[in-house]
This record gives sequence, structure tokens and C-alpha cells, in this order.
Amino acid sequence: MEFKNIDEQIIQKYREDETLMIRLFVQWCANHQLNPEVLYKKAYPDQLSNEALKEVIESDDGFEELFIDNEMMLDVLQMFGNEDLAFVVADETARISRRG
Repeated sequence: MEFKNIDEQIIQKYREDETLMIRLFVQWCANHQLNPEVLYKKAYPDQLSNEALKEVIESDDGFEELFIDNEMMLDVLQMFGNEDLAFVVADETARISRRG
């Protein structure tokens, strides 16, 4: 019984951390006037949609004043094993820096 409670706590903590990662990604996109759903689709073209991403976009709870550094965004995505999205973000970062 105790193990089940610990497992549930671990799962809940991961979900909270994943939501934070998504919020940071959405904010990073906002900082650079990019559409997070478009970038997500580039990274995962076979996935129909990401409900957690939609929920974060719709909730828009005041992160707009936070600037997310490019390197931090890449680190967070890689920490979660989100390599495909990190690759797309890295491409966008390079494109943004070329724009000046």
C-alpha cells in the first residue's frame, strides 16, 4: 500500500515537472513570436495533438514577463528526453540569431 502511494507521488511530480517544461517552451515561443503548436508539429509530425500543450496555451497564466534563455530551453527539453523538440528549437535558435 505504501509503495503505491510513493509511485503515485512520483507520477504526480513528473506530471508537474512536465507541465512546467511545457510552460517554459510556450513562453520561449512567445519570447520569439513563434507558434508552439507549429514547432511541436515539426518535431512530432505523426502525433495528432498534444493535449497538455493545448491546455498550457489556453491557460496563459502570466508567464509573459519571463524571458527564457535559448540554452536553458534546450537543457530543459533534453533533460526530459525531448530530443526531437530540442532539435527543432536549436534550428529556430540558429535562424533567430541569423536574423540578428
